[in-house]
Amino acid sequence: MGAKVMDIEQLMDKLGRSGVTVILKVDDERMAEGGEPWTLVMSGPGLGEQGFIRAESSSLNDCLEQGFVRLRARPGDWEWLTEIL
Repeated sequence: MGAKVMDIEQLMDKLGRSGVTVILKVDDERMAEGGEPWTLVMSGPGLGEQGFIRAESSSLNDCLEQGFVRLRARPGDWEWLTEIL
């Protein structure tokens, strides 16, 4: 994602309209322990039969990038993600 500024509301709105449920979490206990506090979970009919996508990381940007790389590998029109991210 680098230097691009992301509009989280626009991103979540478009994912929701594409049939994807998104949960984004930061865990204070894992943060205090120096772990990977960021978790992204995506599910829903927009992901097809392959099930959910989960990503964890020490940074929000990396967590989102991991999840969206996996999403772009799924069937469907996910090319618009490159315009936002």
